[in-house]
Amino acid sequence: MTAQNDTLEVSVWRGSGVAGQFEIFEVPAKDNQTILDVVSWIQHYADATLTYRFACRVGMCGSCAMMVNGRPRWTCRTHVKKVLNGGKVEIGPLRNLPVIKDLAVDMDPFFDKWVAAGGAHTPSASRADPIPAIDPGDHNRQVASAGIECINCSVCYAACDTVAGNPDYLGPAALQRAWTLYNDAKHEDRTDILASVSGTGGCHNCHSMGSCTVFCPNDLDPMSAIAGLKRETARNFLRRRK
Repeated sequence: MTAQNDTLEVSVWRGSGVAGQFEIFEVPAKDNQTILDVVSWIQHYADATLTYRFACRVGMCGSCAMMVNGRPRWTCRTHVKKVLNGGKVEIGPLRNLPVIKDLAVDMDPFFDKWVAAGGAHTPSASRADPIPAIDPGDHNRQVASAGIECINCSVCYAACDTVAGNPDYLGPAALQRAWTLYNDAKHEDRTDILASVSGTGGCHNCHSMGSCTVFCPNDLDPMSAIAGLKRETARNFLRRRK
């Protein structure tokens, strides 16, 4: 920052695919300024070609997730004063996903794995059937509810070193979704879920480092969900061996 502490030195990733580099911008410092405010200022006043995503600006959609000083964050909820390092901040696209351009990544691999893990809900009843009552105090319902607030922002996916080292790994968000459905009494076939998450790239690839849980902006616990899948897939394997 300047002597008057009125500007920020912001390094922003520019480029597409694997090609690119950081470009430095001088951005006016404001009170209660978020990283998304900084990115928006650059696009509005310094370089209109800067590409990035955002929608709600209030931490509900997750589309503004980026790497900030090397860590995945929702930029709309990240205040500059909490991450500023010597008057400087570095902003890049989410890790572990292909870069479309600048700060925007291709989310297709993330959602492809979400589907591959059995993330689509298959109801156990038809529209013609009466809606079954579910006790909110039931243990399985509480386990399912613990992960229901995932909004697929892919922060956990970007934080995961196992994904970085193994492109086939389904990732924490997809596996947490699988665990949620496995415990949902309204899901039709739980055995299919175990089959989806126990093969190549499945839950047993997780090294339990816990970055997914540490960085989740919604305070969810994907690591525990993956541990649950490990237990159930192992039990299912032993049952079949009998």
